[in-house]
Amino acid sequence: MRLIGIAIAAVAAMLAGPASAQQWPARSVKLLVPYPAGGNVDSAARIIADKLQEKLGQPFIIENKAGAGGMIAGEAFAKSAPDGYTLFVGANGPVLFATEINKRDAYNWKKDFLPISTISMTPLVLEVHPSVQVTSFKEFIELAKREPGKLTMASPGPGTTNHLLSELMQSSLDLQWVTAHYRGNAPAINDLLGGQVQFAFDQLTVSLQHIKAGLFRALAVTSPHRLKSLPDVPTFAELGYKDFDGQTFTGLFAPAGTPAPIVDKLHETLVAILKDPGVIDKFDKLGGEAVAMTPDEFKAYLEREDAKWIPIVRKANIKAD
Repeated sequence: MRLIGIAIAAVAAMLAGPASAQQWPARSVKLLVPYPAGGNVDSAARIIADKLQEKLGQPFIIENKAGAGGMIAGEAFAKSAPDGYTLFVGANGPVLFATEINKRDAYNWKKDFLPISTISMTPLVLEVHPSVQVTSFKEFIELAKREPGKLTMASPGPGTTNHLLSELMQSSLDLQWVTAHYRGNAPAINDLLGGQVQFAFDQLTVSLQHIKAGLFRALAVTSPHRLKSLPDVPTFAELGYKDFDGQTFTGLFAPAGTPAPIVDKLHETLVAILKDPGVIDKFDKLGGEAVAMTPDEFKAYLEREDAKWIPIVRKANIKAD
């Protein structure tokens, strides 16, 4: 009788799993964000949280958990139950690079994170302070070659996409400049505004207003096509530098092992949200682009990014401060 009871319980558990997944969400869902409020990742999370709540009928609550280049949030997320009630809105640094530059095996996106879809892509822009007497990327390269080590680049932190693009460019073009690391975009851009540093590779989300105000001069963007917001600024690909295509992604992840019906519902809902003209407009105004991928496409994208940038991290011996 005991064996029969165990068998009945096992069958009941198997049947209950998919049923509960189909009923998801039955309560509020937490979106872990690895940065403070106000940046492009947090902004993307808040845009989709409102729409997810609207479409799925439960609160989607943002929890900003900053620190260690995003590792604090990443580690907490990796330990979360795979039940669909803790999700992660991640970006390049926390997902791909943080564990490498911090030399801590706290999590591994390939086994701990289940990609749902990208949310947005935000290009970087090479911008200079007006005191730098260049008006094109060609002139910028010539200046850097003529006066190696004289220019200083404002970086929002070691291991960010901004920093890695700088390292790739120096290595590829045999250039040399000083890198000043800051704790985030805001202090880096403040010093660029003040002229304490000469240039930056920055998310357009942060810098577009300053470029339009004439406080920075934009030389090139990393997007695959020219941007509606900066139609006169060429892409690096146009200029013959296809490798300089680093963009900041934001993406939605569930913990590994999350039931397929939850993943499917999340993906279907997010794709519909990212097609909404109002959502597209919000990302346009932030200097980004609403972009949806299938889970398989997103995973393949992450694998390509991993293969491209991790060798740069190691070659440049990038470590956390």
